[in-house]
Amino acid sequence: MTTQERPVQGLEARDLVRDYSLRNGLRRSTLRAVSDVSFTIQPGRTVALVGESGSGKSTVARIIARLESATSGGVYLNGHAAPTRGDALARYRSRVQMVFQDPFASLNPFHTILHHIERPLRIHDPSLSSAEIRGRAHELLERVQLVPSSRYAQRRPHELSGGQRQRVAIARALAPGATYIVADEPVSMLDVSIRLGVLNLLADLQRAEGLGVLYITHDLATARHFSDEILVMNRGRIVERGAADTVILNPQHEYTKTLLDAAADPERHGQLRDEVRSGG
Repeated sequence: MTTQERPVQGLEARDLVRDYSLRNGLRRSTLRAVSDVSFTIQPGRTVALVGESGSGKSTVARIIARLESATSGGVYLNGHAAPTRGDALARYRSRVQMVFQDPFASLNPFHTILHHIERPLRIHDPSLSSAEIRGRAHELLERVQLVPSSRYAQRRPHELSGGQRQRVAIARALAPGATYIVADEPVSMLDVSIRLGVLNLLADLQRAEGLGVLYITHDLATARHFSDEILVMNRGRIVERGAADTVILNPQHEYTKTLLDAAADPERHGQLRDEVRSGG
């Protein structure tokens, strides 16, 4: 097999298109939410998909996680088409897991934190004994820095802070052995004071375990600092892509420039702070 024939290693979206049928009385129309979107997430790398609300980011995330089907195009894991049903789909989902925007809505309020972590372990590896499942669940809680794990295991979601609940959601995603995480606005519903901690956790896990991460966000500042590559999405299309620093510091597309103009500029504020301190 030649180099060109080797399957792409990583999680690949290839020419994704997603259409929705709309009906208004007797009239029917089609809305194209995603149009010809392609990218690859390599192990140990983070790709940020940025854009305003309604740009199609979350639709792409749901297609990658196999929660929704593409109208055309495909998703590939290490060169193999992602399955759509049966045991093969279950195996794919054990490798590719999603962390949702609202950590409270994604957890069952009637079950303990331990239940949320044990359930995917039980589903994806039925050979594990109850003792092994319990031990691994506690290990996962400690991996997401909920320590000691015994303090959190028997609590329910409403007894935790937003940041702690999102850590539980990350632990649950890691439980079946995920090697790729699709994080859909994972900190947008958290207090500003705890967002950094959750993002640092994701970055630490990515480096330590070689995770590939698709980071969906509208926050250009975090996209730059926590991603290797940025894809800018507008009206269902990728309008700009490149290394994170390049896209932020030297944007080429007018839409990217508009997003940057509307966002806070930490470097500019830092410069102003320095000028004030020096009496400038």
